[in-house]
Amino acid sequence: MSFRNLNRVALIDDDDAFREALAERLELDGFAVVPFASAEAALKTVTGRFEGIVVTDLRMPGLDGRQLVERLNALDPDLPVVMMTGHGDISEAVDAMKRGAYDFLAKPFAPERLIETARRALEKRALVLDNRRLAAEAADDEGSIPLGGSSRQVEALRAAIQRLADAQVDVLIEGETGAGKEAVARAIHNAGRRRLRPFVAVSCAALPESGLESLLMGDAVGPTGAFRRREGQIEQSHQGTLFLDEIDLAPRAAQLLLLRVLEEREVHPVGAMEPHALDLRILAATKGDPAEAVARGDLREDLYYRLNVIRLRTPPLRERREDVPLLFARFLGRAARRLGRDVPAIDQVIRRRLLEHDWPGNIRELANYASQVAVGLDAFTSEALSESGLVQRVQTYEAELIRESLTRHNGDIRQVTADLRIPRKTLYDKMARHGLNPADHRTRMREDRAHSEKVP
Repeated sequence: MSFRNLNRVALIDDDDAFREALAERLELDGFAVVPFASAEAALKTVTGRFEGIVVTDLRMPGLDGRQLVERLNALDPDLPVVMMTGHGDISEAVDAMKRGAYDFLAKPFAPERLIETARRALEKRALVLDNRRLAAEAADDEGSIPLGGSSRQVEALRAAIQRLADAQVDVLIEGETGAGKEAVARAIHNAGRRRLRPFVAVSCAALPESGLESLLMGDAVGPTGAFRRREGQIEQSHQGTLFLDEIDLAPRAAQLLLLRVLEEREVHPVGAMEPHALDLRILAATKGDPAEAVARGDLREDLYYRLNVIRLRTPPLRERREDVPLLFARFLGRAARRLGRDVPAIDQVIRRRLLEHDWPGNIRELANYASQVAVGLDAFTSEALSESGLVQRVQTYEAELIRESLTRHNGDIRQVTADLRIPRKTLYDKMARHGLNPADHRTRMREDRAHSEKVP
């Protein structure tokens, strides 16, 4: 589960006609109903991992509603159970709530009341299941965090890393700031035979103009003329991996030095009589399209062509949105452990931000946000939201979803009903309740038509 909306309802009632009619009404409003004629039958399907809620009658032969609540509460105390009862049994329903039931409805009730209660209960259930998953994933290996997930893009990237692990070729890694280029480089190094030797990362953007050759190539003679052997950053990666981060931002003098190293596979330390041959595996990264860096004059053309043997692109988070909850869980767990705190619960505000934000800072921005949540700095948004009642919050969220779908589909009711998976009548009722007019969302369609009419 990746922060999706739940819609599953286990409906338990021994009255066949009532159960079938209620199931049909719930299904019309987009719920996936699993009907049961008895509590015993339901317990064979409903477990502590049930991705939905339970709606049950109180009075039933065999195991009744109160006994069912106790059994389900033992399985999972966070599983919402909504009780249906006659007016004469309200006191027993209240007692069931004390035993763990989520809410109760006195028969006869309007279907809309059950629908509203079920949606609130499902929202709560989704948050509980998400938080459990986050807590379970928080202890995963930290080094592989940026490459976690199951999106098509990241699975293709992991497959490419495995193929390149022991390939005797240099690799140019392309990606936006914070997308995880160094994580890709380290994964290539760690997956191959060179993993037992050093991984040396050189921040090319931070290379100084003064003392550059000594820093990269090393020294054979000290500043007083005495013999001294000091390895430079390049030689430190002998038989391991040299990672040149942001090679397109390296000073021009550094680019010339690095070009010689790539071509000769050797270094000539300052003051040494002879160069030293090296066994090098070079991985380089650029924060944008390296061809554009060449066109701007930031990257030497000959260095670019020497590096561009194999080119690997690290996708930004906006292209792998389904991975964001998993990555956030791992970053949050890491931040909580670092602070010596429990992993905090994820509320609806955080949940929505994870799904809807574009994350222009990519992995780095997501990790920073996880740290904010871990120390409670994001709590003020949750508190502000909680000032309104739960029903109002659900209604506001529902209105936002419909408004977004109307805008996305230019007010086309047929497409909106398919997108939201609700009947047309239900959509019209909800639009009327929230004061939404499809015509207000057809502006872009009119603008496109007007523009096409102007084109000769």
